[in-house]
Amino acid sequence: MPRIFSPEEISEVLEMLLFQDLDIRSVTLSLNLQDCTSGIKNEILSCIEGKVGRYSRKLIEAVDNVAEKYGVKIVTKRIAVTPVSIIVEPLARKSFEEACAIAVDIARSLDRIATLNHIDYIGGYAAFVHKGFTQGDKIVIETLPKALAATQTVAAMVNVASTATGINVDAVIDVSRKIIEIAHSTPKGIGCARFTVMANAPEDNPFMPGAYHGLGEPEAVVNVAVSGPGAIEAAINRLGEKVDMRTLHDVVKRTAFKITRLGELIGREVAKELEIPFGIVDLSLAPSPKIGDSVARILEAMGLEYAGAPGSIAALYILTDAVKKGGTMATSSIGGLSGAFIPVSEDWGMSRAAEVGAINIDRLEAMMMVCNTGIDMVAIPGDVPAETIAAIILDVMAAAIMLDKTLGVRLIPVPGARAGDRVDFGGLLGSTIVMDVPRFSCKKFIERRGLIPPSVKRLDKG
Repeated sequence: MPRIFSPEEISEVLEMLLFQDLDIRSVTLSLNLQDCTSGIKNEILSCIEGKVGRYSRKLIEAVDNVAEKYGVKIVTKRIAVTPVSIIVEPLARKSFEEACAIAVDIARSLDRIATLNHIDYIGGYAAFVHKGFTQGDKIVIETLPKALAATQTVAAMVNVASTATGINVDAVIDVSRKIIEIAHSTPKGIGCARFTVMANAPEDNPFMPGAYHGLGEPEAVVNVAVSGPGAIEAAINRLGEKVDMRTLHDVVKRTAFKITRLGELIGREVAKELEIPFGIVDLSLAPSPKIGDSVARILEAMGLEYAGAPGSIAALYILTDAVKKGGTMATSSIGGLSGAFIPVSEDWGMSRAAEVGAINIDRLEAMMMVCNTGIDMVAIPGDVPAETIAAIILDVMAAAIMLDKTLGVRLIPVPGARAGDRVDFGGLLGSTIVMDVPRFSCKKFIERRGLIPPSVKRLDKG
């Protein structure tokens, strides 16, 4: 029988696991809850508690078994469910106020199940309003502050734009106001870390807070998100400073191949334990606040003083393209976002770059052209007006539909904080400097409201 892996390759992966912080960032069980839709509150809650509770217990056991079997650290266990806007739709026809209260009860129920079963996050408090609103969508948006303030594990997402439909400016205005309400409803605005505004949200995303169970998905499916920035940084450092760009790209690609193979192995094994289908591997390199686990440090290993320095877009392009090419060779099960993540507070290198001024809002908007982050985990002063937040979101959404890609915005207005203050969110959320935001007025532009039409790229879709 031919040998699939050489001893050197096995040794290299072991080194990644032991010394370079290689792990599986998340195993996400995506679960259909459409059968829990009802016009009766108790029926909804009973169905959710029974189904999500049952799968939660199975997920924990399966992940622990696989992690022990292969000696691989799996950082978080997550569940993504059918968008709550769909579940509450029948209730909205009866009473909007009552349906809002039940939506928050659903969030509390999901949070209680997750906490009891040691699930780190549960996504799907979501609405899709890229062209308009249903009553269920309005309920989810209206209750975002209460739902996130009342829970610790629930993650929320509102999709306000798509390449096919354009940008719903009314929705952007609504969620911008809710971001401010969420910030004032949770300590240090931390609830905003569990809420993202998206364009072209994929149905199989394993990353929070954008994860939800899409309508095209099976009843239940396992999706995996990899990590490995430290492994790629180490591979680049071994090359030294004299190699050319093509060689740099090739080494990143080969390392990404190995990381992706590990991700698929773990995902398939968990799915096998659960006796459900395996879905996708998200190739995105997920950083963390831990030193040695930073995407920004990869760019610096390439030769930049700080992430954000001139050349950062080219360096990030090399990284993103090489990771995608290596991942594509490693698996046919690619999905989710599959790019490169540069969340500011969650990446210690990005946080440091922000502190010295190499990273700001404008630089992030430029860098998002070659990655799938958008403006992610950025703390801003608590007095930034809603119209300015809306304008930042619109800029990101416009880039997403013009480039036909997935992008998101996670802004955290920190009540009482000023630009330059440091805020610590704790755990995987990290800490960062509060970024200044341009104060030039955009109010008259935002107040035009309505729908920004899709770009001419819409015609490429037939």
